[in-house]
Amino acid sequence: MKLTSLALTLVAVVGLLSNNTVRAADDSALMEPVKSVLDHYLKIQTELTKDSVKGVDEHANAIAKAVKGDDMKMLSPEVAKQAEALAQATDLKAAREAFKPLSKSLIKYLADNKAGAGTYHEAYCPMVKASWLQTGKEIKNPYMGKEMLTCGEPKN
Repeated sequence: MKLTSLALTLVAVVGLLSNNTVRAADDSALMEPVKSVLDHYLKIQTELTKDSVKGVDEHANAIAKAVKGDDMKMLSPEVAKQAEALAQATDLKAAREAFKPLSKSLIKYLADNKAGAGTYHEAYCPMVKASWLQTGKEIKNPYMGKEMLTCGEPKN
């Protein structure tokens, strides 16, 4: 009986420790500037769902600046280039097209670092063959906007 109790206690302790280790990795992967980048990304995503490019250039430039100013190089320099391309978009169609590679890079970062689970949800639109990140579970498609706002499926 004592041995069974000891074994159960040991299993519980190992489970708690490994859970805290995962949480610590998650927290460090989402520290600045990554948190700021994701905040600006989500503001862009929200505007695109409204068929709007209002503030997209400002938020995209803020992403580029954050990535370039990161001494730890948490995000690839490619993210800064993608954000700069998005900032240069002159209309909604161009902005949505430029949003695709930025989304792909940020989704990859979160997956590679096992970060953001439960906070950031990946969604996929089969019509445009592209994914994006959002915080809610209800689909809000930045590529189709008001025309087909709920077109898409959750990926995680």
